Amino acid sequence: MKPNYRRCTSCRKVGLKEEFWRIVRVFPSGKVQLDMGMGRSAYICPQVSCLQAAQKKNRLGRSLHASVPEALYQTLWQRLAQSNSQKKT
Repeated sequence: MKPNYRRCTSCRKVGLKEEFWRIVRVFPSGKVQLDMGMGRSAYICPQVSCLQAAQKKNRLGRSLHASVPEALYQTLWQRLAQSNSQKKT
């Protein structure tokens, strides 16, 4: 089976799907959420620089054609902090 490649909406890096976080605008409700659901998707690298640029320049919102709630960004920052703390141990 062929590997699935995706592109980060922030830094434009191409990599395997498993390397990125998936943000979805669910169809038909239009709700923006993490990981689960069917609809328009955007992918972002789990890195501080990518998350900062995505939040500052609204790259996720433009990619999804929807407004991304601040709570979702907070969840992404928490997930990033957890993954960084796990790498250190």
